[in-house]
Amino acid sequence: QVQLVESGGGLVQAGGSLRLSCAASGSISSIIHMAWYRQAPGKQRELVATITRSGSTLYGDSVKGRFNISRDNAKNTVYLQMNTLKLEDTAVYYCYAFSPATMIKEYWGKGTLVTVSS
Repeated sequence: QVQLVESGGGLVQAGGSLRLSCAASGSISSIIHMAWYRQAPGKQRELVATITRSGSTLYGDSVKGRFNISRDNAKNTVYLQMNTLKLEDTAVYYCYAFSPATMIKEYWGKGTLVTVSS
């Protein structure tokens, strides 16, 4: 099993920055890739960014050039650095892990709220 705990959300002004963290525990070695998703009120959950075990990254079109996903293997933590935040970035951000070797395979954190104000 894998447990994910997000932190770092909060209120920030448009144009500002925020860094989210996702601490993983449990069967960490079985994780193939991790990702950040977000869900704004009334909208579907969307992919923000992914990072593989080898460090390859992929970003959603709406955050390219503004967000950066990274990982610290020693701390079993994945980060999402969010810069030049916009009002439309307001959402609950969820950490995700894919671990096909485990029974559940897909894991989600409980989410952390990011609110961007004008």
